[in-house]
Amino acid sequence: MTDTDHTIRRILKEHGRLNKDPASLGPEADLYEAGMTSHASVNVMLALEGEFNIEFPDHMLKRSVFESIAAISAAVGELQSASA
Repeated sequence: MTDTDHTIRRILKEHGRLNKDPASLGPEADLYEAGMTSHASVNVMLALEGEFNIEFPDHMLKRSVFESIAAISAAVGELQSASA
């Protein structure tokens, strides 16, 4: 597991309002099935932006980007590469 994945899981634990521990979820597990609401996903997004010093553009503000740890990690990686 990468540092990015650990950070994402910590942010999900703090802001995702999941009914399961993010550490127990697989990378492809559906976070909305695990209890995350659309409101909580906004809090997760804001925490990710602050933690990784990135900004999610409008075209990435959709459910599929925040659907799983793998999807979030891919989006964060893409945004970090774009800003490098």
